[in-house]
Amino acid sequence: MFIASAGLSQAQSPGRPSGALPTLGDTSELTAGAERRLGDRIASSIYRDPDYLDDPVLGDYLQGIWKPLMVAARARGELSAELEERFAWDLMLIRNRSVNAFALPGGYLGVHLGLISVVSTRDELASVLAHELSHVTQRHISRLMSKQDQQVPLLIATILFGIMAAGRNADMANAAIAGGQALAIQNQLNFSRDMEREADRVGFGVMAEAGFDKQGFTSMFEKLEQASRLTDSGSFPYLRTHPLNTERIAEAKSRLQLEANTPAPSGAAATDAAAASLLHAMMAGRARVMGDTSSDALQTAVTNAQRAASPATAVTARDAGALYAGTLAAIRLRDYVLGRSFVARLRQAVASSRPLTDQVQWLAMELELAAENPLAAIKLTNTSSRPAVLLQARADIGAGRAAEASGRLQRWVTDYPKDAIAWELLSQAYGKQGQLLRAIRADAEARVAQLDYPAARDRLKAAQDMVRSNRNSSAPENYIDSSIIDTRAREVDQILREQAADEKAAR
Repeated sequence: MFIASAGLSQAQSPGRPSGALPTLGDTSELTAGAERRLGDRIASSIYRDPDYLDDPVLGDYLQGIWKPLMVAARARGELSAELEERFAWDLMLIRNRSVNAFALPGGYLGVHLGLISVVSTRDELASVLAHELSHVTQRHISRLMSKQDQQVPLLIATILFGIMAAGRNADMANAAIAGGQALAIQNQLNFSRDMEREADRVGFGVMAEAGFDKQGFTSMFEKLEQASRLTDSGSFPYLRTHPLNTERIAEAKSRLQLEANTPAPSGAAATDAAAASLLHAMMAGRARVMGDTSSDALQTAVTNAQRAASPATAVTARDAGALYAGTLAAIRLRDYVLGRSFVARLRQAVASSRPLTDQVQWLAMELELAAENPLAAIKLTNTSSRPAVLLQARADIGAGRAAEASGRLQRWVTDYPKDAIAWELLSQAYGKQGQLLRAIRADAEARVAQLDYPAARDRLKAAQDMVRSNRNSSAPENYIDSSIIDTRAREVDQILREQAADEKAAR
């Protein structure tokens, strides 16, 4: 999501590598804290939108791309310590088939399922994320907000509506985006050409430093250029928010030629090309099925998987993607026998790669959970990654092992207190054990993780009322729980007061 900009002066930022090109300079009047608070308000609306998707498997895949980019941005001096500490750096998945990604104030970045399903490699996906990351690290959003402070609140709300509405009603989304364009300078939503060039340049350097194939940057441009020539019926918002012109494409190709003799990728993201290709194909298949659950689309996915399941030939990346998508489609069609046959073929194809076998195991766990066979799902993983922890907890709860689930989840949320799904599962596990006070508190924490503070306060108040009406509240465990609930209630109340003050000041 991009807003039009005015001209900005050039200045070299401190901590930038020697010989690096100068940046546009940070002329923002908006502090990092104020930008984060604005981003939180927008993000809280997205979290509650039905098209927001917290999928642990796709999220894990995106994090595998995102984290090396963050490390590289820090190493290159693009990411300051202040921004790293104050901003959210949260990737948000949007259940939308359009090809798009967007940056919001405060370090929130959105990725549409359509983008994941269309890009051919993880390097192309990394190029988009690196570009968006660079818009944030270079403070482009806040600079524009300083120039357009009277227009921006309404503009952001309009664009946000367009972003989220695109998957439900393309005409409505286009109308919303057109309305936002009317408010922006030069009647457009894109950043200035200078800002786009800077995001291209910085993003290119960041993805190269991270160990991704630099060719992914130019191939992504070429893919979008081809789409702009052939068709743009509302499915490619990225074409409008990131205007592609021959100059920018030529600049990207020039960078690639200048670095043609540089060593092969060796950063944190460098990996086996064949395994990376298989993994991306599977994740693209997952994005396709999750983005379109119509019966026709599911049947097509199953048919493609049946063609790819032939034991007579080796499984290509395309076949792996088809088998993975076919398994998800079979789960939704409740054909678990067919889904298990696809999983078995996938296991044969990825047996030599641990990251890939984990992905197939998680898929198998989803299948067994859908088939109401949690005991089988429990046996399928012992890793400590987020998908494994959450799937294992679901299996434990389904198998009547709520105590095991609550113990595992309590350890997890101690380390990752912003994991809303983990808190929701923990609430279920406590509820199964009759620990209602803890269940309500966990549900409140899930609302806090999604920045829904009014809902969190309602739940904490309900827990406080329960303590007051409970004759056994003097029990040690109830005393500890009630003390935690009182503390969290005060903290949430403080946040709500600060939000109210910000809204009053903005009027």
